[in-house]
Amino acid sequence: MSKASPRGFSLFDGLFKYLDRQKPSDRFILCLLLLTLVVALWYTLYALNHKYIVDVPTAGGTLVEGMVGAPRFVNPVLSITRVDHDLSALVYSGLVELQPDGTFSPDLAESVTVSEDGLVYNVILRQDRSFHDGTPVQAEDVAYTIGLIQNPAMKSPLRGNWSGVVVEVISPTEINFVLDNAYTPFMENLAVGILPKHIWESLSEDAFPFSQLNTDPVGSGPYELASVIRDQSGLISQYTLRAFEDGEVPANIDNIIVRFYSNEDEVAEALVSGEINSTASLSEGTLSRFDLEGWQTVEKPLPRVFSIFFNQNKSSALRDSSVREALGIMIDRDALIERSLNGFGVPAYSPLPASFSEVAVDEVGSKSLEDRLAEAKAVLESGNWEESENGSWSKDIDNSSTTLSVRLRSANASVFDNTAAYILENWRALGVEVEVELYEQSDLVQTIIRPRDYEALLFGTDIGRPLDLYPFWHASQREDPGLNVALYTSITSDRLLEKVRVSKSLEERDELLTEFVDEIQEEEPAIFLFSPSFVYVLSPTVHVSDMDRLAKPSERFANVEDWFINESSVWPIFR
Repeated sequence: MSKASPRGFSLFDGLFKYLDRQKPSDRFILCLLLLTLVVALWYTLYALNHKYIVDVPTAGGTLVEGMVGAPRFVNPVLSITRVDHDLSALVYSGLVELQPDGTFSPDLAESVTVSEDGLVYNVILRQDRSFHDGTPVQAEDVAYTIGLIQNPAMKSPLRGNWSGVVVEVISPTEINFVLDNAYTPFMENLAVGILPKHIWESLSEDAFPFSQLNTDPVGSGPYELASVIRDQSGLISQYTLRAFEDGEVPANIDNIIVRFYSNEDEVAEALVSGEINSTASLSEGTLSRFDLEGWQTVEKPLPRVFSIFFNQNKSSALRDSSVREALGIMIDRDALIERSLNGFGVPAYSPLPASFSEVAVDEVGSKSLEDRLAEAKAVLESGNWEESENGSWSKDIDNSSTTLSVRLRSANASVFDNTAAYILENWRALGVEVEVELYEQSDLVQTIIRPRDYEALLFGTDIGRPLDLYPFWHASQREDPGLNVALYTSITSDRLLEKVRVSKSLEERDELLTEFVDEIQEEEPAIFLFSPSFVYVLSPTVHVSDMDRLAKPSERFANVEDWFINESSVWPIFR
């Protein structure tokens, strides 16, 4: 008995038999039509696939990062150097984490609730998070970490952020932070990495900074330490970190290898040779010598403002508003950024760092030297300054002939040196007698800044993402250890800065800051120059998350678990 043919084959058999019965010319036309139909169908499917297919990240791949220096304190309590901050960001996690838009969302915390008066921050911890050794993260670990930061013997650089904060452990999964004064930016402090108490608590205060745990860290972050390679002298030359699985989907990139180099030139050579495929350790000078063609660069301004601060108590000439205005006119910020930062920066026209606020400020575009000279001279003349035949300026102040001169003091570092050289050149072109003095950083702080011994100070201020200008401009901060190095005093400004600190609304904060900026620009206690940019160089095969409103370079790793190297193409329904 014969078996019946499958239906599909019987249809094809019938089609071929039909074609065989046709005349050759008709058969040719029918075959051509059939071929056209097949090609059209194939092209339609290809076009639909090409139009709607999407690329999605897949697990795998290795990021090889190059850093200058060597790890010493991979520990959020003690981290000071760029290397230590970067590694801590990968290994540890905090109660909250930074989002690309500059806000914070829960990380180890399940929820963070702020009391109506802004004094109590109640944190409920998630119960599915653990340290890399499998021990659950609990409130005692949080309290222990903050206690270390607050302990004067630890000398933690974060101690000031936690001054006056009382920590109350309510239960293994609940903790309160009680502030003595409302301070809206406090939320950012909750991003500090948490140490595992059960590993560290047996160490004495004296032994703590010397423990091997500082270089063999155990945290609860997206990556855990897999291996350490040391060179012949015992120094760490490489870390291998692997994605940590903690009841959640692990990071897309399986491994991050961190290689340590002694200087920037070695890092640049490693990048060119393919030994590494990412780095954030190259300065503006090195980047300007490096061919970036074919590389991916992420360039973001940091919340730092480099400025010239005037100490009007030290100079009768600088007490004259026309002088301060004329000196500011002579600075072309775009040209200065090109000279001092090789273009890696953005102009600053107020104490607020660029790209960190919606506050509008008066900006001044580039002008030729001739135009700037004419404008600055007109301002000095309107202030009754007289230009001599040799181009210098003088004026009778307090019954004494005063020559227009400025002594500018700053740090002995390339960015300050280049900036000071530009200022010297442009102010002298106006006829101002200028003297520049550069000091080593420690000497500048101890002998110049703390006693306020300067007429003009070229200095950089780290404002931070919360835009808390109180430490830099409130009258209470005029004396050391305050950072009001312009010795600025204004009852109106003080009131505005105090309100900014407790404002819960971004709109209200921006309104207050707008009023403050107007006050500063009216009185000109300083000349604001630029905000430097953070530059991250990567292979184009590495896909990183959005990086906006970074307060420091290590925050580039805030969403590192979302980065990816491998990807596959799928229909949206399978995404």
